[in-house]
Formats: sequence, C-alpha cells, structure tokens
Amino acid sequence: MLTDTLIEDDRWLAVGFEDLAEAAAQATLAHLSIAALDFEVAVLACDDARIAALNADFRDKDKATNVLSWPSEERGVVRDGDTPERPEPSFPGVPEELGDIAISYDTCAREAHEAGKPMADHVTHLMIHGVLHLLGYDHIRDKDATLMEGIEVEILGKLGLADPYGWDSQG
Repeated sequence: MLTDTLIEDDRWLAVGFEDLAEAAAQATLAHLSIAALDFEVAVLACDDARIAALNADFRDKDKATNVLSWPSEERGVVRDGDTPERPEPSFPGVPEELGDIAISYDTCAREAHEAGKPMADHVTHLMIHGVLHLLGYDHIRDKDATLMEGIEVEILGKLGLADPYGWDSQG
C-alpha cells in the first residue's frame, strides 16, 4: 500500500476513505510515472477541530481547512511554472516517505455539498491535490497553479471524474 491511513473520525468509514486515499495517491504517482512501490504517504482522516489545531500549529492560521500536507523534503521549484524534480528512492525495495497529509471530514463534506458534487469525488480531488503538494507542486504563483491544476484535471479525467475548476465547460 502506498498510503498508511489513520482514521480519527469514524464518519470517514462510510465514505470508504482508505480506498479513496489509496486510489487517488496511486493515480497521482502513476500519472507522473513514479513507482508507487518505492514510496509511502501517511494520511490522517480527521475532523475540523483537529485540522484547525494543525493549521494553527504549522501555518499560524487559526481555522479549519480541507487538506494540509507536509512533504518529507522540499521539492518546490524556484521559477514559476517549472516542474518539480521527481523523488528518487534511496534504497530500492524500501518505501520512502513522501510526507504526510491531513484531511477534514467536516470541511470536505460542506464543500462537496455546496458544490453539488459527490463527497467521494471531492475527497479524491483533495487527495490528488495533497499528494501533488508532497511532490513539490504548488498553487501560490500563477504558472505553478496552472501547472498543478492542469495535472489534477488530467488525473481526475483518467479516473472518470469531472473537472473541479470548470475548464471542461469553458472550451
């Protein structure tokens, strides 16, 4: 398994979170031609109270958010729009930690409801988003955001899921 999941909030069980997280992480690495067997992602499935505390501790933002990620090493790029370097395993056959992801049930459920989309689709998107962050992708600068969001849309399309940014309908 690529993902090592800790479920702190039992509401995630009804969503089939472990399978969604694994499928999203696998699809992300496969899309980028990265061997999933060489890596591991730790995932915390929690609630708004827990993610708000993490957001305050690590980002000085005292509020809940949908997903947070902590890469095991800095893989970000210097120039806006560049592609991050691919991670390479240190020891073949021994999975290397890509980083940690935390995701909040409350915020995800609210966002999915407000957008009129299935919870599973939204969670899959956020897990892809989180894994891309672990791989050095970001969305702060414009060209970086365009690159990251484009990759998200491609992966979601391969999974048969709708474009969350509405690009499909814009031509």
